[in-house]
Amino acid sequence: MGVTIEGVSKRFGEFQALHPTDLTIPTGSLVALLGPSGSGKSTLLRLIAGLEKPDTGRISLTGRDATHASVQERNIGFVFQHYALFKHMTVRQNIAFGLEIRKASRAEIRARVDELLELVQLSGFGDRYPSQLSGGQRQRVALARALAVEPQVLLLDEPFGALDAKVRKELRKWLRRLHDEVHVTTVFVTHDQEEAMEVADQIVVMNQGRIEQVGSPAEIYDHPATPFVMSFVGPVNELSPRSQLFCQLPEVQAGPHQLFLRPHDVQIEVNPGSSGVSARVKEIIHLGREIQAELILSDGGSLWAHLSREQYANQPLQVGQQVYVRPKVVKAFPVKKTEMTAMPVGA
Repeated sequence: MGVTIEGVSKRFGEFQALHPTDLTIPTGSLVALLGPSGSGKSTLLRLIAGLEKPDTGRISLTGRDATHASVQERNIGFVFQHYALFKHMTVRQNIAFGLEIRKASRAEIRARVDELLELVQLSGFGDRYPSQLSGGQRQRVALARALAVEPQVLLLDEPFGALDAKVRKELRKWLRRLHDEVHVTTVFVTHDQEEAMEVADQIVVMNQGRIEQVGSPAEIYDHPATPFVMSFVGPVNELSPRSQLFCQLPEVQAGPHQLFLRPHDVQIEVNPGSSGVSARVKEIIHLGREIQAELILSDGGSLWAHLSREQYANQPLQVGQQVYVRPKVVKAFPVKKTEMTAMPVGA
């Protein structure tokens, strides 16, 4: 077993950062803790690392109780968002630091550092200083340093957050390949849904100090367990029960529901004889690989629709054009009595 969390909670003063939480992270897996700011994901990561102590519960690492173990005793590699490299040390010295602390022999250190430089694709950069590297290269050095001591678990706290979009995209693919080579149990924190979907085997969606859902990227996106997961992972329209589109969904008429519709599940037709709801095209945005259209329904509600470039080429739209829309797939969540006063009134 990799990491087991049992009833772990953490409070900072009056703020409950993490409610009692249970989670199992299998050995060798790559898991993303995904959620907005204040959701508890970084607190959970720091509790696993030993940088914070839990108020309640138990933390086990590879089957061993580590609840009260020190950071050093846990044999964990930790990578921060801002690298935390030693500026006065070369790349080689940074990677070797943990091995020197552990009194490894010079030959062992040299061989391990050479191996890691090749692994992170920085052979030939060993004698450079962090200031002579790009942001992406520095983050790879930080990962190599964390891996040098052969940790049982690797923890990454928003590792790509300080990088630009292009470098971030490249490092995601690189991290996935790296994990497939070393197979160390890895947990990383992110608020970027696309990053979690692209890199992780399993995603843990968190909100207000609680876990909302654990599942594969496909499970999280296609079968969200709660309205929060549906609205947080991927673009979505939330429909009002007063919307004309609601009338086309007899299967959810019994009782109040929160209704969600993905933009790519909005079907647009231009034929006046369509059975869809009348709408007007307010805005068209070209996003590169797809086209985004904002539609104003005849009842005043608004709706976002995504079309592929091929769909748009076959059926081009113009601002102000009259169209007819139908939902292809709608996700409905029954509203609990305590939540009924929070039902949205606008489409």
